[in-house]
Amino acid sequence: MNETNVQRNFKDTVFRMLFREKENLLGLYNALNGTSYTDVANLEITTLENAVYMNYKNDISFVFDFELLLYEHQSTYNPNMPLRDLFYVSRVLQGRIKDENLYGRKLVSIPTPKFVVFYNGTDCQPEQQVLRLSDAFEKKQEQPALELTVIVYNINLGHNQELLETCSLLKEYAQYVEQVRTFAKAMAFPEAVEQAVDHCIRNGILSIFLSENRAEAIAVSIFEYDEEKHIRSERKEWREIGHAEGRKEGETRALQLMLKLTESGKTEEMTRALSDQAYREQLYREYGLS
Repeated sequence: MNETNVQRNFKDTVFRMLFREKENLLGLYNALNGTSYTDVANLEITTLENAVYMNYKNDISFVFDFELLLYEHQSTYNPNMPLRDLFYVSRVLQGRIKDENLYGRKLVSIPTPKFVVFYNGTDCQPEQQVLRLSDAFEKKQEQPALELTVIVYNINLGHNQELLETCSLLKEYAQYVEQVRTFAKAMAFPEAVEQAVDHCIRNGILSIFLSENRAEAIAVSIFEYDEEKHIRSERKEWREIGHAEGRKEGETRALQLMLKLTESGKTEEMTRALSDQAYREQLYREYGLS
């Protein structure tokens, strides 16, 4: 097995590496919207300095055709995406209109937000689903004063076939993921990734991309897998803590704290809180969960 040694950019995943290229991103936009734009000059990829702090390393945020779009890839279903996207889009818009007068008589215009998640995890999920911010409201309303919707597309092979056929790059990405999983059933994950990369190159699946970025693609795939496994493990530990602290209420409080620490990128604090009860109680108080 070849040794992989690469300086890792922790903001990147294979999905981001593929679609951070404007031509590829525009192709994905066209596939979702039934359009045929070719000019990338007006496509502006937006950045947020504290995107890692917000735990947004799978996202691509951009402005095009008067829309502010956030595309994110996920291998784990997350019902809290509307709330996370609310935080994210607020910070992006604050940066865009920082020189505007919000107290004047002139209406300040903003690009229309749209949020999309591409899901390719192993849990069974529908073809498409819509997550709503109002689902999290403790008091339900027929017409919520604040709403944000996220469209989730299942891009595993066999799902949303029209979308995958329209955007060949997205289909090849799904094929690459499927090959990694297939090899991982028979060998250690790092070796499975290398075997999948070689297989895809030989069979014309992301062949140019993987040939040019082989080391980095392998590194980010392994890191993404390890990180997901770590999160699953810590989630289990937090549930056990919650049960010990008082069944359903304790589990809810523990998982809420885990979510808040994850959203803030405070992984060291989260790990310490698992073993330090006094520190965990301190964090409960700080986050209003006591």
